[in-house]
Amino acid sequence: MSTGTTIVKERGVLDSLLAALALPPGSASTPKQPDWLIVLRAQALERVGALTLPSTHDEAWRFTSLAAFSRQTFHPLKTPTPVQPKDIAHLHIEEVTTRLVFVDGVHAPQLSSLSPDGDLVLGTLATLLPLQAAAIQAHLGQLAASNNALFAALNTAFLQDAAVLIVPRDTALAAPVHLLFISTQADVASHPRLLVAAGAGSKATVIEDYVALHEGTYFTNAVAEVAVGANAQLDHVRLQRESTQAFHMASCAVSLAASSRYHSVSIALGGQISRLDLNATQTAEGSECVLDGLALIGGEQTADTHTFIDHAKPHGVSRQLHKCIVGGHAHAVFNGQVMVRPGAQKTDSAQSSRNLLLSGKAVVDTQPQLEIFADDVKCTHGATVGQLDSDEVFYLQSRGLSEHVARNLLTYAFGAEVIDRIPVASLRRQLEQTVLEQTTDQP
Repeated sequence: MSTGTTIVKERGVLDSLLAALALPPGSASTPKQPDWLIVLRAQALERVGALTLPSTHDEAWRFTSLAAFSRQTFHPLKTPTPVQPKDIAHLHIEEVTTRLVFVDGVHAPQLSSLSPDGDLVLGTLATLLPLQAAAIQAHLGQLAASNNALFAALNTAFLQDAAVLIVPRDTALAAPVHLLFISTQADVASHPRLLVAAGAGSKATVIEDYVALHEGTYFTNAVAEVAVGANAQLDHVRLQRESTQAFHMASCAVSLAASSRYHSVSIALGGQISRLDLNATQTAEGSECVLDGLALIGGEQTADTHTFIDHAKPHGVSRQLHKCIVGGHAHAVFNGQVMVRPGAQKTDSAQSSRNLLLSGKAVVDTQPQLEIFADDVKCTHGATVGQLDSDEVFYLQSRGLSEHVARNLLTYAFGAEVIDRIPVASLRRQLEQTVLEQTTDQP
């Protein structure tokens, strides 16, 4: 277990980020926005001014020091990078016909593909606000709490070029939607925002994908808000495959209506320091929430995942499997909280945190938490931290494999259990190859 005690008081990095907001939201320098959005951004900016960077003295951050982040200076995009389709051809996903691309936080229509799929509504906040004002206002800024969450508040203060996806009622999308966020320049800060509203009875798969075309240091500060309507089914794949020098802070807030189903698969491969806060709330009876996650890191990387499943109504189901594969001097953190509120009877919840250490210097801190305030429930949780099974390694060696290959194969198999749960076949194949390569590179 780590014992970090770093206190981060510097506002230098925050001041550099906020310099881009010298003019107030809604001023003449920004596109015209409705009053409610101007107020939302102004309130978020006020919160940013009142908050400080989290430190290891804050319970939610006690295992993750932001000292390295606090010493950075970031600026908004100044000159766009001329990205060509061939530059991102390797990110193509076969099943996808609809893709929305952002480069360094700015929408790139020349790289996007908006093929019609039923009555799907997909676009940027600026283009859809005049057409979908009521649907957007109902959810934007309503699900992701920013009162005490510095990075979420910072994202909202910058809210401008968001991706908006609205799946109409009783619509089943034939193909997954790919939302691709690309970094191309060092020292740039971007604040990607995503709003997904799945109408009642709808069915869709969304891929939220963060990548880099360079290995520099930069900052991605992402927020996603997801509303799953009654009897709707949403599969949400989240990929974080940023530069190993990047800082990636992200939060995702999910609201589940009656008898809805939400399945999330989160894969974290990149980042010098990465953090994901994933909160799912069952707001009505009979909803199902499945969260699967994998962090595969090495070197000096830190990957921090915090999840909160809120069983607020009866007959809710949740399943969670989170795995970490940690090599080198890397540090993985998992904090998974499940809350069963009073009256949420017949809740059925199971959580598992399984972690694999590949070196003597690697560290994992895992904290499953279960809080139950109802008396007729079935809830379990558990956590393991260990190394490869020597008997399994010996068995493979007895079949003719070298020890190195045997260890790589077992490590790959450990992570593949989560990859296999991604409901997009070509993406599974891409990630299996990536995981196999990173596994092979581990010490």
